[in-house]
Amino acid sequence: MADPKGFLTTGREVAKTRPADERVKDWNEVYVPGSLLPIISKQAGRCMDCGIPFCHNGCPLGNLIPEWNDYAYREDWTAASERLHATNNFPEFTGRLCPAPCESACVLGINQPAVTIKNVEVSIIDQAWDRGDVTPQPPERLSGKTVAVIGSGPAGLAAAQQLTRAGHTVAVYERADRIGGLLRYGIPEFKMEKSHINRRIEQMRAEGTKFRTEIEVGKDIDAAKLRRRYDAVVIAAGATVSRDLPVPGRELNGVHFAMEYLPLANKVQEGDLTVSPITAEGKHVVVIGGGDTGADCVGTAHRQGALSVTQLEIMPRPGEERNANQPWPTFPMLYKVTSAHEEGGDRVYSVSTTHFEGDEDGNVQALHLVEVEFKDGKLEQKPGTERKIPAQLVTLAMGFTGTDQANGLVQQFGLELDARGNVARDDDYATNVDGVFVAGDAGRGQSLIVWAIAEGRSAARGVDRFLTGASALPAPIRPTDRSLTV
Repeated sequence: MADPKGFLTTGREVAKTRPADERVKDWNEVYVPGSLLPIISKQAGRCMDCGIPFCHNGCPLGNLIPEWNDYAYREDWTAASERLHATNNFPEFTGRLCPAPCESACVLGINQPAVTIKNVEVSIIDQAWDRGDVTPQPPERLSGKTVAVIGSGPAGLAAAQQLTRAGHTVAVYERADRIGGLLRYGIPEFKMEKSHINRRIEQMRAEGTKFRTEIEVGKDIDAAKLRRRYDAVVIAAGATVSRDLPVPGRELNGVHFAMEYLPLANKVQEGDLTVSPITAEGKHVVVIGGGDTGADCVGTAHRQGALSVTQLEIMPRPGEERNANQPWPTFPMLYKVTSAHEEGGDRVYSVSTTHFEGDEDGNVQALHLVEVEFKDGKLEQKPGTERKIPAQLVTLAMGFTGTDQANGLVQQFGLELDARGNVARDDDYATNVDGVFVAGDAGRGQSLIVWAIAEGRSAARGVDRFLTGASALPAPIRPTDRSLTV
């Protein structure tokens, strides 16, 4: 146990963010550099080392949280990094982007603020990089087997790294011009600077993983031919089909999916563009969707110089404390103020968009909405609550509906889909096509980064077993598993 009295003597303290009026002027990460290190040992000491660590159950990866909390408390950063990497390929990603269901399951959280698990995690991995503890781990020998991984998001990268370390020759195919999937082009720079992705890619290259960018399987290369070229294939193409809003005026200029808007802002930061073709500068911006992607649009609009930013959510505002049907240790739906929300803008709950209004040139100028409420379990409009708000840029951030079928990948492989439109798979992550496996959002549906990495690791075990008859690779979860938290 770290500090036997730590949870009694030390209060919860989290990473400090830079002042909002300062950080909206740049695209650097919002946190004060170095603010965690002076406090993280004591924060790790708040871990109770409880008899049943429910934080393990809260994390799909099964992270060994009490163990690396103890090492962090003792400032044994090398040992802490080893324990962290035992279950997680990319803790610098999850430590910045995961909503931390582990903290919701923390036993201390029953009646006190939970341990700052996410902050401890990111401190450990940042120290590991700074100290040179993160090094390539190439396999001792090659198996002679080849694997293609389609998609370079967290699921694809995790599967690729595990399979490479198992001795297989792995090539990752990515349709974008850079590796990283939504980590690269869906996550704004202020949430995670892309240098974190770049150094992981270099580690994986040194281990032997090969990367093929600007190749869309199904379009640029026939999926069936790819299967014949490799001994196995892992589909980790994500659930990239955005949910649309079919209301009058949807066709107006200035109404865009979030995943049309956010990647362009990231391309500016990559140096590919001087100015984004879709910019919030000098405009009234409306973001439809109250989730994390919507918050990313809010923060991006602030940095681009929007006149105003309004975020709409059709559901009622969540409470600030757990309600009865979301008891500990489940992951509760709580009112959350992200760094983007701290920077300004309005959040409007229980409203539905009825139509968009444009000018004579076909550009969106206003959004018409109406308040809604639940009646007999259904959302109904409240008469007399219609109004309009100015909108020269609208982003649709209402989630995703499944993997892309327009590029021919599903049809060319001959894949079966489940009832939700995801690629169907068994407990080894194998599809109905021999030697073809699926991991991450493509098989699970839209989910969290921590689930993507867990699925990538689990699918790698299935592939390794298929190729060699047995596998020593860890498998955190099965497709049928349902966490208590998410």
